[in-house]
Amino acid sequence: MDCAPLIDLLFVVDNSGSMGEEQLRLADSLPYLVARLETLTGNGVRLEPDINAMVTSSDFGNPLCTPFEPADYDPARGAPIDTACLDRLSHFTNLVGTFSIPEACQTHCPAPVEPTDPFVHFAAGIDNIPDTVVPTDIDGDGNLESPAAQALACLVPQGINGCGYEAQLENMLQALNPAAEWNQGPTPFLRDGATLAIVLITDEADCSVQDYSMMEDPLLQNINPDTGSPGPSSAICWNAGMDCTGPDAMGVYSDCQPQTSDLQELTRYTNYLVGELRENQGKEVVMLGVLGIPTVTAHDPDPPFQPTAGGVLDLVYRNWIDFPYPAGDILPDEWDAGVRAADKQFELGIGPGCTGTDLMGNFTTQAIPPGRILDVCQALDYLDATGEPRYRCCMESICDDDFTFAMSCFLGLVGDAVTTGG
Repeated sequence: MDCAPLIDLLFVVDNSGSMGEEQLRLADSLPYLVARLETLTGNGVRLEPDINAMVTSSDFGNPLCTPFEPADYDPARGAPIDTACLDRLSHFTNLVGTFSIPEACQTHCPAPVEPTDPFVHFAAGIDNIPDTVVPTDIDGDGNLESPAAQALACLVPQGINGCGYEAQLENMLQALNPAAEWNQGPTPFLRDGATLAIVLITDEADCSVQDYSMMEDPLLQNINPDTGSPGPSSAICWNAGMDCTGPDAMGVYSDCQPQTSDLQELTRYTNYLVGELRENQGKEVVMLGVLGIPTVTAHDPDPPFQPTAGGVLDLVYRNWIDFPYPAGDILPDEWDAGVRAADKQFELGIGPGCTGTDLMGNFTTQAIPPGRILDVCQALDYLDATGEPRYRCCMESICDDDFTFAMSCFLGLVGDAVTTGG
């Protein structure tokens, strides 16, 4: 290529109370991701891209969350988070104060590193990190991480005290709002001609609300087994967002499709990403969703390394199974505490899309399927002028113990987009 390709990279990180381990694993993968971006190739040629990388959370605010917001916390609503996680370490304790995971920040952010803009910028030999920051091995693998990698490792962990009614899609859209202050001025995040690359990580369904009165609608609430009456919970988001046939005798649903009578229309997001950015502005848009789907068991060996088995192809929408895992869905510590399938059905509205463990067999993640996000991501794939498929969506499991394969798939999408897009 004649000049360095521009890549605008947006991270949308779920910061609800169940996301500590997942943020730690995401931080684990950042040195690999940045190193590969710094040496990105396409068609066998080193590209030396010019990259902006911005981070926001999943919290758009919700009237059911507002009374519980800590004094030092405000919902991001798509705005960039540009402070090191060490400076907001209190955010790594959940809202009820029963669980803390500061290591999600501290493991890869031993000292606060921040950019001079609301986002990290790095290209061949330049960045917007203070000169006092030098290459340092932050993950103990013997390799030195660049100042940009260190800054992202400090920015990406968002904490676990955000609203449990996650608005992943709306926060994404507001981060990309061309009228937002971080997209204006001489050094905007969004740049003309740049490929837009989105990483969205979440363990729950999208709850980008159109009318907040829905939060009080008993028809969207599940029955609280403790009271016998409908009550507010994250099940509202699933019930308002998806329409399915069933369940059958095995508790399995079929023909699940997004519905949008109470949540924001999905066209609000696809029209901007596809209609405006790609079709009107000629920008390539790619997305990695690290989501509540089964583990991908095979990838295409050639770029862009699309999943070919497992993952969303194995996703089943079903109710919770009332027995300890693996015979059922209830994690052993929850079962011992008296949690049953009826409690989880009330809490989340749909059974898990995946359950994850670490190498020691310890449970790390249990996540529900994000049907609306899947549709938006898949809308990015298209056929080029010759009729060849251009993959711009990669969906991987948040239950994976290692996000390296997810990042490899994402890098394959980015490399393909900047060399063959359009």
